[in-house]
Amino acid sequence: MFKRKLTALDYHAQNDFNIDDERQFRSLIVWLEDQKIRHYKIEDRESLRNISSPDWLNHFTQYYSDLVAPDFKKREEQLDWLLAFAIRLEYSDNADKYKGQTSDNVKKNLSNAPKVVSENPLDNLDFEAEEFKKGVRNLAQLLNVAQHPDHLITLSAMSKVITQRLSAEALENPDSVIIKGTPFPVQEADLGFDTGDYVLNQAAKVLRLLHIHELRDLQTKINECIVSVQASTANPKTDTRLGKVGF
Repeated sequence: MFKRKLTALDYHAQNDFNIDDERQFRSLIVWLEDQKIRHYKIEDRESLRNISSPDWLNHFTQYYSDLVAPDFKKREEQLDWLLAFAIRLEYSDNADKYKGQTSDNVKKNLSNAPKVVSENPLDNLDFEAEEFKKGVRNLAQLLNVAQHPDHLITLSAMSKVITQRLSAEALENPDSVIIKGTPFPVQEADLGFDTGDYVLNQAAKVLRLLHIHELRDLQTKINECIVSVQASTANPKTDTRLGKVGF
């Protein structure tokens, strides 16, 4: 939540700052006072700089009060105010530098910035181009995938089909992915409740079956994890010389 303000202040640990880390928090407060706020004289900052002192929180409370800051109780609120205050001071000290930074100038600077050329051909595709949409439709017909008005949703559906049915494992063992058995009678199934609308009832049945399928898939993965853990923990080696079982 503080990354944007820390970036604006050019703080060196803007990406790694963790307010729950006491040392990081105290170091940031010292940095703000030394580099941006400068409310105290240099000689009066010693107690604040001693971040290992057991009385540091008392010194911080006094410092926060001396700034005539709002009566915030939570550390997150106090730090957010201090960062905003430091940004305000930074702008005041460099008003001439920042007042010319209009949105048009920022866009101009971005347009003049060097462009990074990606080696991944997919990054250069125009997913809204008519030629791309036509390719999606043709591939959907080839894979016998129902087409959605949004071609990107159709593309997502085809991705699932290719991943599940056309992977190397599936091609080597087609029986593992071919659905067998009698189709489930969705229309005859009991929904358990009534929405008052036939179409909504049918849609709810489909959603319920999809949810059950996801739960079964989750349970299968949980079972695989349990089996894997048991294979590692339930096969102790016995050393008769030690007279005990285990490693």
